[in-house]
Amino acid sequence: MCPQVGWYKLMKMRACQTCEQQNPDEANYCSRCGSAFAEPPPEADPSFETRDEPEAESQDEAPPPSGVSEADLWQSAIGISKSIQFNVKEGWSWRPAYRYYQEKFRLFQTPEGPRFSLSWHWPAALLDSFLWFLYRKMYMFAFLYAVGPVLSALAFGDWSVGIVWQIGAGVSANYLYYWHIKDNIERVRKSPELDSAKQIQVLKEEGGIQPYVLWLGVALHLFKFGLILALMNQDLPIDEQPMPTERPADTKFF
Repeated sequence: MCPQVGWYKLMKMRACQTCEQQNPDEANYCSRCGSAFAEPPPEADPSFETRDEPEAESQDEAPPPSGVSEADLWQSAIGISKSIQFNVKEGWSWRPAYRYYQEKFRLFQTPEGPRFSLSWHWPAALLDSFLWFLYRKMYMFAFLYAVGPVLSALAFGDWSVGIVWQIGAGVSANYLYYWHIKDNIERVRKSPELDSAKQIQVLKEEGGIQPYVLWLGVALHLFKFGLILALMNQDLPIDEQPMPTERPADTKFF
């Protein structure tokens, strides 16, 4: 084989549409008849193919982070903790808290926007309300429910006013928590320096629960129980009053 033939085989060749002469791929005119070649389509452009191939390889090696769904953001903010829940169809069950709040939050979502709807939250009502808000990292409401009942009792002179605060917490806890999560998600989304992965990480760190609050609640209730027992068993002093003196026998009344 002559060197010229071998050289043509190593090169990309293109045939002339007029005389079918084989010409180098980069030629603009036929070397036999002088006919002009049409411009190659973009997918046949060698430089175009060279630009695409490295990008495809880099995508296979390190794919870019994909966007997260709305449900992923809410689930990350609520956390993966589980709780005892009651459902009419399923009865009592031990399942993720996210499922419970997912059902409750639907009550507040309307086509016109978020709207308050009555719902009931047993832990916020039966336990100390400020402990539940602290457990869910809602610090402003935790402070409000820690100070509010005490100030109300001192103002009205009746400690039973705390029951009103507990009922209010049971009715509004789900709605307040809904807005707490919603505000956190909107704030994280507006941060330009946070990509999808960092958004999930920040929501997990700022959301979720604080397990130490459970032990704090146990300690506080034991302290209250001990204080009540101490008050019940304490010997209260009896005021000694002077005994009435007997009337003299010779005393006469007219």
